[in-house]
Amino acid sequence: TSKHKLTLQLICAVAMVVIGSSLLIAGFVVPPLGVIDSSVLIAFGEILTFVGALFGIDYHYKSKS
Repeated sequence: TSKHKLTLQLICAVAMVVIGSSLLIAGFVVPPLGVIDSSVLIAFGEILTFVGALFGIDYHYKSKS
């Protein structure tokens, strides 16, 4: 149903923002161990945060109607 889809979209948006933000923090906190470069963590974190924000905005306007 439509309500179930909106709930799943909200959960995905919140999860992506939380994971993206934690990767951004990890990119600055974790010393470079040679396994994953910090720039990769930062870039992936920025992408997840941006996509999560877009999902959240879309959810907001869909839930108003």
